[in-house]
Amino acid sequence: MLLRDRILALVVAVAWGLNFPATAIALEHYPPFLLAALRFTLLAVPTLLFVPRPPIPFRWIVLVGSTLGVLQFAFLYLGMAAGMPSGLASLVVQASAPFTVLLAGVLLRERLSARQVVGVSVAVAALAVIALHRAQTAALLPVVLVLCGALGWAIGNVATRKAGPVNPLHLTLWWAVVPPIPMAVLSVLVEGPDRIGQALGTAFTAAAVPADLAVLYIVLAASVVGYGIWSRLMGRYPSSTVAPFSMLVPVVGVLASWAAFGEVPDLVEVLAGAVVVGAVLWSSRPPRAGGATPETPPRDRDAAGPGGVSSTPGRPAQTPASRPQTPASRPQTAASRPGQQPPAAELSAGADAVP
Repeated sequence: MLLRDRILALVVAVAWGLNFPATAIALEHYPPFLLAALRFTLLAVPTLLFVPRPPIPFRWIVLVGSTLGVLQFAFLYLGMAAGMPSGLASLVVQASAPFTVLLAGVLLRERLSARQVVGVSVAVAALAVIALHRAQTAALLPVVLVLCGALGWAIGNVATRKAGPVNPLHLTLWWAVVPPIPMAVLSVLVEGPDRIGQALGTAFTAAAVPADLAVLYIVLAASVVGYGIWSRLMGRYPSSTVAPFSMLVPVVGVLASWAAFGEVPDLVEVLAGAVVVGAVLWSSRPPRAGGATPETPPRDRDAAGPGGVSSTPGRPAQTPASRPQTPASRPQTAASRPGQQPPAAELSAGADAVP
């Protein structure tokens, strides 16, 4: 993973980590389903008017929006409204990382390197230490609800990867078109017209200013910036390479909740958080020079396209009909090189073969 993209992944972790205390502030005024409906409506209206639709089948937009938008945030907001502390929520929802790795292996046939296996395992173990240490601060139901949100996030990660290379910001904005109606229906059915009317009727009072500012942060920083960068990275690299960076979010979330609400982390949480940071950064490092054959640069993978074969400049790409198929002349693929992870083009080709 390029250094520039690793820095962008860290920016996403900070934006999403601050999103948890912002959400807790917004939930003090808006009920959870209404908050989700408002969040995505503020994104959907300008998107429908000004943003061109990504050139992919609309079913992929619906699938990504239903998972990343509806499933993730319905359960996450419900869990936080039910009493999950914002710092602990930022931790539990990161179960999406191992969920993503597992789903990507099953559905996209992505293989993990030994470095990724060790790094993700160490980071998950450190997160488990934090979770066990803080489990007594939350009831079981909020934890289960947030875990369901994490599963929705993981399914959305895989759907984003499968949708193929498109403008990531356009995809982020267009999948935000999907959740407003389902969330509004859930709000009417579960929260009721009276509670909705009370929240909206006092939305522009002085008491609601912190919640309104929190909603703006959620829309602009967490949604547009965060998911725009995240979608770009998920379309550029294997899911198992990008997903571990989400485990940096609870480090930011715990510290931000400490500053905002006095949720003071102790030494165990600080040390385990440092282990998470180190494990994620270590697992994303490229192989040493002189070791395994370096991975195809991202720009070359993008040029090849999903399932495509990029050719050397000035040399026409060989087709199956024109390429010699004798054992002596057939080039080795990543699948035939022991221990070598296939490039993204081969991953896409394999994913396209999944029913």
